[in-house]
Amino acid sequence: MGSFSIWHWLIVLVVVIAIFGTKKLRNVGSDLGAAVKGFKDGVKDGTTSEEQAAAPQQVTARKVNDPNTVDVDAKTKS
Repeated sequence: MGSFSIWHWLIVLVVVIAIFGTKKLRNVGSDLGAAVKGFKDGVKDGTTSEEQAAAPQQVTARKVNDPNTVDVDAKTKS
């Protein structure tokens, strides 16, 4: 029981293509690629460098015409 030869893998590939078809295999491949790309983007967004963490965040406010709202200017901590 050694490893499979190239002929074994070619027969397996032909059987898989015969069962699923090339269009379905292409869709599975593109879905898997999109999932991996989304995972990598999520991991990249989850990590922040020290420069990004130390940078002050800009806060923007909407004007609300409510008489109970108090308008205050937020200042960054220095």
